[in-house]
Amino acid sequence: MNSIRHGLDRLLGSAICLLMAGMVLNVLWQVFTRFILRQPSSFTEELARYMMIWVGLLGSAYASGRKSHLALDLITAHLHGARKRISELIIHTAVLVFALAVMVGGGGRLVWIQLSLGQQSAALQLKLGYVYLAVPLAGACIVFYSGHALAEAWRRRAEEAHPSSGLN
Repeated sequence: MNSIRHGLDRLLGSAICLLMAGMVLNVLWQVFTRFILRQPSSFTEELARYMMIWVGLLGSAYASGRKSHLALDLITAHLHGARKRISELIIHTAVLVFALAVMVGGGGRLVWIQLSLGQQSAALQLKLGYVYLAVPLAGACIVFYSGHALAEAWRRRAEEAHPSSGLN
């Protein structure tokens, strides 16, 4: 499971870097066409907006997996022992339930509705369901990361309860 987690970390990190590089090039093109050519590009603003959606959502999944999201550490930083373990379990469970219900469930429904309606963006003529696909995709990543964190917390709890079993 750790190898899957590291692979997902690399995949998300690479995707975010590519999207950010694409955003930089896109905005540079927008500035160039607007101020140098005096003929602004028609698609760059919309593309930058959609890329920002993907970067934000995938970035939140990546931060959740790296446990670098502020809310994941704020409560547990000052606790110790059993209270810390219990609060970590509660937090990871709440994040998992939210991501599963709202992001995967609700986001998946949003994507399905948008694709079935065939709504397209104005400048790119891109189906909006593909833009919104970032929501359930990021939610699925967060569910995986939260599940992994819960499994690790339970494993640590079992090792603390039976310290001799970890030495065999």
